[in-house]
Amino acid sequence: MRVVAVAGAKGGVGKTAAAVNLAVLSAASGHRTLLWDLDPQGAATHCYRARAKVKGGASRLLGGKRDLDAYVRHTDHDRLDLLPADPSFRVVDSVLSTRRWPDRVLRKLLRPLDGAYDVVILDCAPGLGVVTESVLAACDLVVAPIVPAPLAVRSLDQLQEFVSTHRPGLPLLAFLSMLDERKVLHRQTRTQVRGDRRFALAVVPVSSSVERMGMEQVPAVLASPNNLAAVGYRRLWAEVEDRLDLEPTRTPLIDLTSPRSAEVG
Repeated sequence: MRVVAVAGAKGGVGKTAAAVNLAVLSAASGHRTLLWDLDPQGAATHCYRARAKVKGGASRLLGGKRDLDAYVRHTDHDRLDLLPADPSFRVVDSVLSTRRWPDRVLRKLLRPLDGAYDVVILDCAPGLGVVTESVLAACDLVVAPIVPAPLAVRSLDQLQEFVSTHRPGLPLLAFLSMLDERKVLHRQTRTQVRGDRRFALAVVPVSSSVERMGMEQVPAVLASPNNLAAVGYRRLWAEVEDRLDLEPTRTPLIDLTSPRSAEVG
């Protein structure tokens, strides 16, 4: 089982959109996939038409008295399950802080799922705290969306330092998110990071198809598969698969490699 954390120090950078689309692409590649929405806002949960509610809240879930599969819900997509968010996740830092080994909690909770799932994707709340420490201890790869702006790129340095401190050697894959080629600053930032080995080759442009996900409750790669953002997510997923040494177990339901004739939306 491979665990991917979609994380970052800043919010509003396309983190949930990435988690939602990567999860369905993973399932489309034939991997048994679980998306765990750790963000109390529950945006990923909403995109999959589920209610952001966990019985007993964060305290009961993290207490480990019941296995995680007791909270898992099926989605409308084959091989894709969801562990929904809950408003009580706002106090997860406080809950974990009371534990003897807070950084080991998520890893321990996920261990029984090994064998049931091939890929687990964690949609993390923004910020760098106790929860992020626990996430880093449990995951095999951190995926970090970065908007094309100098301060946002600097936030990647903060994330990199946090990762290096708490989990030295853990792979980090950043990608430019919400790129608008019409803006000079965005074009300059793309050129600036081109030689930065932390960044994926894939970029995800700003797109109305991504913005509509909250209304349509359908991942952009399914709602508008030829859209430039969908192309970006497919290319990003191909890089994630490569980093994790995953091989598609069946012919993908979505073409993960060919951009075809992309449309702007």
